[in-house]
Amino acid sequence: MGKKKCPDCPDCLPAWLAAFGDLMSLLLCFFVLLLSMSSMDAKKVSEAIGSLSGAMSVLEGGTQTEISSKRMQDATPMDSQDETSDTVNRVKQAIGDTNEMIEKGQGPVISLEEAQEGFVIELPASLLFKSGSATIENEDAFLFLKRVALIIEELPNEMMVSVQGHTDNQGPGANSPFKDNWELSSARAISVLQELLIDGVEPNRISASGFSEYSPLATNATESGREKNRRVELHFYGKESKEKAKMKQSILDQVSAK
Repeated sequence: MGKKKCPDCPDCLPAWLAAFGDLMSLLLCFFVLLLSMSSMDAKKVSEAIGSLSGAMSVLEGGTQTEISSKRMQDATPMDSQDETSDTVNRVKQAIGDTNEMIEKGQGPVISLEEAQEGFVIELPASLLFKSGSATIENEDAFLFLKRVALIIEELPNEMMVSVQGHTDNQGPGANSPFKDNWELSSARAISVLQELLIDGVEPNRISASGFSEYSPLATNATESGREKNRRVELHFYGKESKEKAKMKQSILDQVSAK
């Protein structure tokens, strides 16, 4: 028995042409997506991803499908950690550049320590001051403090800076205008604070204090240890931690009043 002839049907596009059209549409969408991603910054991309996640109900603890302003805020990834990391990287770059300008073999260099509530920049006293003095005279130190001031200006207003002066246990010396290490450490901290104020740091975001010889990093029995203890520290921390400290102090005042 012979094969039946296919009944006549109206002319239509061949199958390969439909597949080719789908492929071209996909390629067009792909290149449009690449172009849009290249013109968006990271923050906008994060917000878009967060909004999409909220709209698709993939967040924890909800099945809501409509997009609301609160939902979009909850879905948007927090970028405070990214800002802090970027700030730390900029400070590290400034420290590296300054350390290259000074002669590393003749003393301690500027260092950075990350803390629980922020980070700490340690400035060796030998970079800033002469023995027993609280006057900044090193040009490299001035340039570094100017860079730090620029970084502080770009930080959120909640970020505070505490300048802390430290000494060894040897005393200021007979030729020093300061009678003890308390005066010397406080004066050095204030000198750094004043320089940052001149460079544009807002006064309500910065404070200064002296710790004398009572917060050493190393032993005072050796010259290298004493040199490490003579320093000025810049503590960067959030305003929230300062408010917590005030709250604790007020609670203690209430207890003592009773």
